[in-house]
Amino acid sequence: MNRTLLILSVLMETVISSFAQTVRLQAPDVCEVGRRVNVSYVVDTQDVEDIQVGKFPGFELLYGPSTSSQSSFQMINGKTTHSSTITYTYVLLAEKEGEYELPAASVKVNGKTIKSGTATITVLPSSTGSKSGNSSQGNGSSRQQHRQPDGAISNADLFITATAAKTHVYEQEAVVLTYKLYTLVNIRQLAGEMPELDGFHCQELNSKAQLSLRYEHYNGRNYGTAIWRQYVLFPQKSGKMTIPSISFDAEIEVTNHNADPFDIFFGGGSLTQMVSKTIKTPEVHIDVKPLPSPVPENFSGAVGKFTMTGTLTPEQLDANDAASLRVVVSGQGNMKLMKAPVAEMPKDFEVYTPKETDKTTNTTSGAKGNIVFDYVIVPRHGGKYSIPPVKFVYFNPESEKYVTLHTDSFHLAVAKGRPVAGVPVREKEDLRVLSSDIHYISTGKADVRESVDSFFGTLSYILVYIGSTSLFLILLAIFYRQAKANADIARKRGKRAGKEAAKRLKLARKLLKNHEAGPFYEETLRALLGYVGDKLNIPMTHLAKENVRDALASRGVDDALIHQYMEVLESCEFARFAPGDPIATMDKIYESATQAINNLNKSL
Repeated sequence: MNRTLLILSVLMETVISSFAQTVRLQAPDVCEVGRRVNVSYVVDTQDVEDIQVGKFPGFELLYGPSTSSQSSFQMINGKTTHSSTITYTYVLLAEKEGEYELPAASVKVNGKTIKSGTATITVLPSSTGSKSGNSSQGNGSSRQQHRQPDGAISNADLFITATAAKTHVYEQEAVVLTYKLYTLVNIRQLAGEMPELDGFHCQELNSKAQLSLRYEHYNGRNYGTAIWRQYVLFPQKSGKMTIPSISFDAEIEVTNHNADPFDIFFGGGSLTQMVSKTIKTPEVHIDVKPLPSPVPENFSGAVGKFTMTGTLTPEQLDANDAASLRVVVSGQGNMKLMKAPVAEMPKDFEVYTPKETDKTTNTTSGAKGNIVFDYVIVPRHGGKYSIPPVKFVYFNPESEKYVTLHTDSFHLAVAKGRPVAGVPVREKEDLRVLSSDIHYISTGKADVRESVDSFFGTLSYILVYIGSTSLFLILLAIFYRQAKANADIARKRGKRAGKEAAKRLKLARKLLKNHEAGPFYEETLRALLGYVGDKLNIPMTHLAKENVRDALASRGVDDALIHQYMEVLESCEFARFAPGDPIATMDKIYESATQAINNLNKSL
């Protein structure tokens, strides 16, 4: 029974293999003129009736095809596998440098025609000192064998070049710096770091992945080459700029000519050994021209080529509600270094610092893609407003001119809305000229008389003097008592600041759990502003952000703590009016506000 199953398994494998035959082409990626190369076609079965191969352009056919076959049969844990292949090998001689396509092969298996794919092979000029006729094996390896030096490794065997794509540029114009490896030896390790470049902003292009060698004819020899690193540099000043030399430490595997064959046989030696070499790159000099004068007003610092679009949403809203002005700058250049476009707003519009969303990638032309600037604007009064076009000024190094981009103007209809806590309401008033404000000067003759009587020293003078002095002392006592009472009130208010803030945060916590975004942000703002107002005795009508910052600084609060408090305050205001889902940031805002108030309370 087991014998029957074994025979059936072999038959099944044979049937399955007859439906799964493929032909694989194996050849090296590169070879030299005058070198022999093996090209093989491997068929996954031995039942081949015929093979047809086209011509080999750029090569002389020396011999072929030679055939070799291989079969294997395995049974592991009752599972049987069987495979068989036949290989057709052609020996070619490279005659002319260039890039050639090796032809596909057609084979007939059980009356069915199967074709292989094609492959590309690059023929390089013959290296200086190479011997014609040496074989470059075509066993599927895509790399030419490196020369193994007999002695010390020279600078011609291993070196790294440093080249700049452009050597004459403007300030902020992108320059691609490339470090390229050339080798005739087997490198096992290469270490070197880019130094700090004074006067350049540097962005790395390629990742630090393992090097992939390609072959290139250079100075009469065929080297294995690879891009070691690429950087995009943006010069920050004009003049003659120098990129210094970099030192690399290389570990190289070479043939050990002093090895004893007997020691190697008994595991006491090795045919290869590791040697170290230090490589230095050349310096690179770049001539940086200053940007033309005069520089336009509101120049963004951007150098490259750009476009800009802008949208305003919504176009109708109530006073003290927020609109979002989105400006998108697209193109390529020093986008990570440019300033935001200039957005001018009507009077009484509150504008927050724009939120920047970077959607760029590093390329050889600098950062490419777009940067989104979101301005949150809050009109404080009703009416119909026209927002001027947003302007963006950049320098185009190709045309050597400054270019001004601008969006269309925007129109916003604002209805009268409800007042917001902490924001003073200022109604517009017409100016009124009083008829009695200015009178004519009399031009008639004045009646001037000399005073004869003297009031000084009389009884009336003494009584007036005593009375006014007494009145002054009484008023001084009243004012002193009032100031003392006010101080007590301010002191009590300051002591009560923490408790009041805790109450407001507790209410904000309830609103957070109920997902009431609007009331939550209003209550959190009251907690933040109210704490500072109570602690420093500042009226609510004076609790603008600038006043809060100045008041905290005057009390000697640390700059980092002031920055933290103001950042939380601005984040809360921004999240309150920002487009999108305001609930998503409520937890973070609550934790930041609580921490900021606690830290400020400890400091004060």
